[in-house]
Amino acid sequence: MNNSEPEIFVLHSLYQWLPVTQEWLYTQICDLPEFIHSSVVAEDIINPTLFAIDNIRSLSLSSQRRWIWEKWLRKIGVVRSLPFVCEQAQSNHIEILHSHFGHHGWANLDVVQKLGLKHVVTFYGFDVNQLPQQNSRWRLRYQSLFKEVNFVLCEGPHMAQCLVTLGCPSHKAKVHHLGIRLEQFPFQPREWCPTEPLKVLIAASFREKKGIPDAIAALGCLHQTTPLEITIIGDAGSDKASQKEKRRYFQISSSNMSDPNIHGLSTPCCVLEQAYRHHLFISPSVTASDGDTEGGAPVSIIEAAATGMPVVATRHCDIPEVLSCYPADLLAPEGNIDELLRILRLWTGHPQEWADILRPQRTYIEAEYDAKIQAARLAEVYIQVMNKTSGTATEVSGC
Repeated sequence: MNNSEPEIFVLHSLYQWLPVTQEWLYTQICDLPEFIHSSVVAEDIINPTLFAIDNIRSLSLSSQRRWIWEKWLRKIGVVRSLPFVCEQAQSNHIEILHSHFGHHGWANLDVVQKLGLKHVVTFYGFDVNQLPQQNSRWRLRYQSLFKEVNFVLCEGPHMAQCLVTLGCPSHKAKVHHLGIRLEQFPFQPREWCPTEPLKVLIAASFREKKGIPDAIAALGCLHQTTPLEITIIGDAGSDKASQKEKRRYFQISSSNMSDPNIHGLSTPCCVLEQAYRHHLFISPSVTASDGDTEGGAPVSIIEAAATGMPVVATRHCDIPEVLSCYPADLLAPEGNIDELLRILRLWTGHPQEWADILRPQRTYIEAEYDAKIQAARLAEVYIQVMNKTSGTATEVSGC
């Protein structure tokens, strides 16, 4: 460790460690510099082998009696945050509480105020749009959060503006891109010969905001002139909305083309393996009827573009921020199947020009979405919070 760097003790607080779809959070914490001493506190742990991490504590692994008691106290409104979180902050000599997801940040205000901690909150998606739209009390709760928090981190300028609209002071809203470990994503710009089937990958859960039915509808039209092999990695959750979206997909799929290969939920390694077997990635996100959005952008788009895949996507939230090296006409308006088809035909009509777009896009991702670089930038945020240096926030660069 560089002795000139200040030691900072950070507690990362979240509800669950860790769904397979949130590998980016695991990377974000593990790649922090050594002078940032990180601990994690969660209510529950899933996938502990897949996302093994030191210094993690979970309420679910304590006594069942305590688990029931603390969750009951929160349910009846006696406490916002579980006493377990406060206990972990005290025992680990924490200076900064980093709450992941906005609603969790609001709940943790009790801990921050009681212990006099610095507070950083990262918003990711539904907590920006869906939550305050569905329940107006969250607008008031966020006002309390924005007043007390030191910094609010978000994935891109679109999300930052959404937070400002909700009442976050602009000087507290910081764009902080999520990072991926680029050494795991070697750049292999795809090549496709029109005499062979175009292999298309979709990797997303069956949620309305993912736009899977739009993708299938557009691909169904393309299939009339271009042989396709389609793979879908993902599945529906147990909730009614997700199951409805899956049924909607099957209705559209059965009327348009032969059934794609559906793999269900897979580990990040399996998704990456499939990515290199395909030519093109499609992810046409939309604003759902209940207000749910990506908030920022799907990490799957960052990963696909990093490998050298053409990405067909929409001008939704911060997707244009990720694909900033794409010409404007290669991003479709939300929910516009005709435009998705037009873009698919642009890619398939000019395969010899793919590399001219894919290489600069990879260079941009290396500069703005590299996990090690982003971890260093996150450490700089912590230093600023502690007022131990006069460092400034990193500006986001374009192509």
